[in-house]
Amino acid sequence: MAAGPALKAELFSVEWQPVSSSNVAAVGYVPDFARLHVRFHNGSSYVYLDVPESIYNGLLGAASVGRYLHLMVKNRFGFIRTS
Repeated sequence: MAAGPALKAELFSVEWQPVSSSNVAAVGYVPDFARLHVRFHNGSSYVYLDVPESIYNGLLGAASVGRYLHLMVKNRFGFIRTS
């Protein structure tokens, strides 16, 4: 699914939080739309849809961000690759 104009505009307003991870560079969350933004070190970015804020907070506090993302987000929420 391609990112539409509204989502592209949202990408510029996301407040990115750098994370300590060998795979994930930064994450952001848009509570109004329950969207989790994830930027990887390889340059790819994804937006996960309908993600509860508690999942985002758990990601920020996880001992392993990549493992948490794999177990709690991937294959559980729809997503759009944005880059």
